[in-house]
Amino acid sequence: MLAIASSTPNTSSMNSRRSFTARVSRSIAFDTAFWVVCVVMALVLLIVPAMAVDLPDSVDLVTSDAPPPTKEHLAFDNIYQLNKSMQTIFSSDLSVTQENIRNRFPLIMGLFSDSGGRFILYRPGQPPLEAPPVAPIYQIAKAAAHSSLAAYGLVVPALRDPKANQSWVAPMLTFRTQVQTARDSLDNLSSTPDEKSAVRAVLDRVQLFLDTCLKNGTFTYVEVEEFARGVEPFAEKLIGLAAKAQVSHWYEVLAEWKALLGTDWDHTYALTNSLFPTRQNNILFTIMAQFMGEDKINRQLFMFETTDFQTTPEQMFTLYARYINDRALSKVFFNYEYLMSHELLNGGARKVIASESERRGMKLILPPLAPLNSNEWPWIVNQEKGSGPRSLEDLHSEGYLPPLPN
Repeated sequence: MLAIASSTPNTSSMNSRRSFTARVSRSIAFDTAFWVVCVVMALVLLIVPAMAVDLPDSVDLVTSDAPPPTKEHLAFDNIYQLNKSMQTIFSSDLSVTQENIRNRFPLIMGLFSDSGGRFILYRPGQPPLEAPPVAPIYQIAKAAAHSSLAAYGLVVPALRDPKANQSWVAPMLTFRTQVQTARDSLDNLSSTPDEKSAVRAVLDRVQLFLDTCLKNGTFTYVEVEEFARGVEPFAEKLIGLAAKAQVSHWYEVLAEWKALLGTDWDHTYALTNSLFPTRQNNILFTIMAQFMGEDKINRQLFMFETTDFQTTPEQMFTLYARYINDRALSKVFFNYEYLMSHELLNGGARKVIASESERRGMKLILPPLAPLNSNEWPWIVNQEKGSGPRSLEDLHSEGYLPPLPN
């Protein structure tokens, strides 16, 4: 009995230990299996492409189907972001420059407009002073001269076969009414008799051409050319009227402003804008150059090319602020203010152009390098390049057009 009694607790202890060991083993096995599954799933996600997710239709429409970007693409974006950031930083700097411009010196802005220009004088600490517009004869003469161009524009698309292609008829009827209305309104203008006569001469010829086309139901190239050449001398007279009104007016305005500014005139800056067709022989720039002096060109007198014929003062201030910022940057980096006013890559590019042309056996065509601080007129002025007429007057004197009637 003693032996049995002494053996009972030993058996119980052994069973307890076995139970504990089994529980531990099961726990270890479970944990091991769990982590194995996790590792396998991770490997699957890395190796096997992701399965398409079934999204709600409304969400699917705003989800990209494009493949994920490559590492090369991401690397490029990361580096090119530096250039975008530079543009953003520079744009934020413009407000400081614009404020300094307005606060430190006078600035004249001559903007292109359908009414013959718009001039604004900005003076430190004072509200902008806008000049009165050009006399109405400028717009009247311009509109009358342009009516001949409108008549041409109506017929030229159908010139190949206007009899079969009658698309010109309806718009021509509408325009014919507009020409008649304009002609009937002439007597109500305060223009001089000579000015009214010049306008009427053009409108009469336009109206006659339109009536002939509508009556015949067709037209020929010869008839269109005869109309254009016939109305040209009278349209040219309107050009003279508009030019006199425009130029004389802005001379008066700038003379008054020069007297108003006194000694500050020498520190005055001037801006005008241009689109490509009006860059050559730009009228507003040329007028301002007479008052500013040739030595101020590209230093205090600037012409900025814009994307439209007409722009806003705000856009011009932005363009000028960019120019001023580039001058400061150029001084800091290159110790010369005018370098950044030009294409910075030009020096290296010229060398590559020369090398590529030589390698391909091509004749090298490069313009000479002008000084970076050149005050040359900002359009073509070299008379040795090209040949032929240089003005409307030359077309008459060189036989392209007949002499103007007296």
